[in-house]
Amino acid sequence: MDSFITTTPFFTNEHLALVKHLAEFTEREIEVRAGDDEGDADEALRSYVLLLAEHDLLRYAVASPGQPFDLRSFCIIRETLSYSSSLADLAFTLQGLGTYAISLAATEHVRDFWLARAASGRAIAAFALTEPDAGSDVAAIKTTARREDEAYVIDGRKRFISNAGVADFYTVFARTGTREDGRAEISAFIVSARMPGFSAAERTEMLAPHPIGELEFKGCRVPAEDVIGAQGDGLRLSLQTLDVFRASVGAAACGMARRALDESLLHAKSREQFGRPLSGHQLIQEKLADMATELDAARLLVYRAAYLKDIGAERSTREASEAKLFATEAASRIIDQAVQIHGATGLVRGTVVERLYRDVRALRIYEGTSEIQRLVIANQLLKES
Repeated sequence: MDSFITTTPFFTNEHLALVKHLAEFTEREIEVRAGDDEGDADEALRSYVLLLAEHDLLRYAVASPGQPFDLRSFCIIRETLSYSSSLADLAFTLQGLGTYAISLAATEHVRDFWLARAASGRAIAAFALTEPDAGSDVAAIKTTARREDEAYVIDGRKRFISNAGVADFYTVFARTGTREDGRAEISAFIVSARMPGFSAAERTEMLAPHPIGELEFKGCRVPAEDVIGAQGDGLRLSLQTLDVFRASVGAAACGMARRALDESLLHAKSREQFGRPLSGHQLIQEKLADMATELDAARLLVYRAAYLKDIGAERSTREASEAKLFATEAASRIIDQAVQIHGATGLVRGTVVERLYRDVRALRIYEGTSEIQRLVIANQLLKES
């Protein structure tokens, strides 16, 4: 049992049982598949979704209407999966990210249809917000949706969309007008991958295996019942979604950092230089000490944020941003030190620390860059002072 989980006050007996179950599951089912992630990422992701559904883990990702979302469990699963496979973590996370707004505000029969399919692994979800000219500035999106009788017609392009071309449905954000203050009115829609006028236009090759690409909407006609919430609710729903899931990015970073530390400890104790193990050299001991300390601090911030969200704290925005900022930056430093401890071996394509080095870099960018997190933290501080 992970001593961090048993010695910190954030977890219930149910969380402890989940940790034990996940340790056995990942060792038996995920670790043996992780070596295939460098091949066909699309097929690997589909297999992970089915595997997670088979073991009833997607119910922790897909929110149940009217029931509180257990963010601590979600973070525990992300941390555990990313320890072995960032692609398995992506498969799990996107089922939640792509359905959360639907769980909050979609029409009941539409909501229940898609949530049931996502939770059972019969449909893969995606979250389509980013555009070529709109990343952190959500209000700058240019994709439009205009009302025509009992439908909305969507035109535009999305970029850097995870699961592009793999997903069966997308939560899409589009501009439906202009508000009184002159900013864009944003609305959210459920778009099936089978809708005429929708296409996964391009795939994007990334630093690490990741199904991602561009989406194109050309006169894509979406039934009005597939609007999520009321027209104009899109900005609020997108921010609510990101606010809930932001801390979990830190959890994924912690999983990668834990693996890097474990690999470094193993290597330092087994590799000999100058007549003794690397672990006997004080400079290596210093690195290991810093890595362990930063990892503990990152985990404390992540699970504090998740705990506050779970107990219904009035605000946890600053805590979530602090968790994502510190954990992703710390994980990058920890993994960089792991490569350094491994020396030339750490640069060999396919080794664990080399894979981690590529996988971790994206976490400081997606769902709000480190720079944006600093702005959020400062803004919250100024409001509170």
